Amino acid sequence: MRPRARAHTVRAAVPRRHAGAAGHGIARCRVRFALHMAEIGPNDRTPHRLRLGPSDLDVYPVALGGNVFGWGADEEQSFAVLDGYLAAGGNFVDTADVYSAWVPGNQGGESEAVIGNWLASRGNRDDVVLATKVGGHPEYKGLAAATIKGGIEASLRRLRTDYIDLFYTHFDDPGVPVEEILGTLDGLVRDGKVRHIGASNLSAERLQESLAVSEREGLASYVAVQPHYNLVSRDTYEGPLADTAARHGLVAVPYYALASGFLTGKYRSGAQVESVRAAGAGKHLETARGRAVITALDAIATERGVELATVALAWLAAKPTVATPLASARTVAQLSALLAVADVRLTDAEVARLDRASA
Repeated sequence: MRPRARAHTVRAAVPRRHAGAAGHGIARCRVRFALHMAEIGPNDRTPHRLRLGPSDLDVYPVALGGNVFGWGADEEQSFAVLDGYLAAGGNFVDTADVYSAWVPGNQGGESEAVIGNWLASRGNRDDVVLATKVGGHPEYKGLAAATIKGGIEASLRRLRTDYIDLFYTHFDDPGVPVEEILGTLDGLVRDGKVRHIGASNLSAERLQESLAVSEREGLASYVAVQPHYNLVSRDTYEGPLADTAARHGLVAVPYYALASGFLTGKYRSGAQVESVRAAGAGKHLETARGRAVITALDAIATERGVELATVALAWLAAKPTVATPLASARTVAQLSALLAVADVRLTDAEVARLDRASA
């Protein structure tokens, strides 16, 4: 068995312009975060950790998604959210090289750049389990060897670090042999640029093929998958993909865990919500399943005295192969519902109730 890639320290120095802003940002964050700690609850201030599948990564029960950084949240807001998440015990931060190329005027890499500036200004790289993805950036589309190699170098520069803890392929690339993809990823692990690899948006068939190639060729093997999975989108993971993950001891870190905010309960009939995600989230109200899920979430959240988002994430966390749901927050106030998942364990009856509502 090949030795684990060694941990590295951040080489990047903090530019003077960031250092000054960082001091003011920390002060502002402390004030904002203090206002919300009472909502989070005292137990959430104690770090919770769980092992991420067959890796040696110990992570918080909820991963913080960086898809809104540099888009829905500017750098100052993003720093405040990241500070609040870490202060409450969180340590698992997820992003991708493509975030947020879809926004007019953006080119991709904005989220990584924000996170990189935050890591450098706070000097806390060793306290963070950092995940990013390759294959979606406009300049690094696909999974050819040269694309992966160029993509990670660009990500490392933006993130201002010299290693990635968990490096996902963002989308499958059927035109590239699995042997080439895994051989390239294995080289990154051997070079110490990547500690572990994962796959997002991969079919069960391609996952099985990839795992077989890794075993046969002695290459680095996927430790996690990142599927689209939540209470109103279950068939995107449950079935062959979840079965394959379970059979090989892999874990899932589901994205769209809150269905673009629908499972927070703020999108209801007649409600006017100012959000860039309103159209995507609101469509679930048009389905019987969406309405049934909100009704069940309302009941359980009321009984437990927690937010709907907490219950929705706890349902994911209760699933056998799910290690940690992935959710984003644009403000410090939104963190409390995410962080509370660390202390919420749904009963079998509650899980079954949500299963029935979302069937």
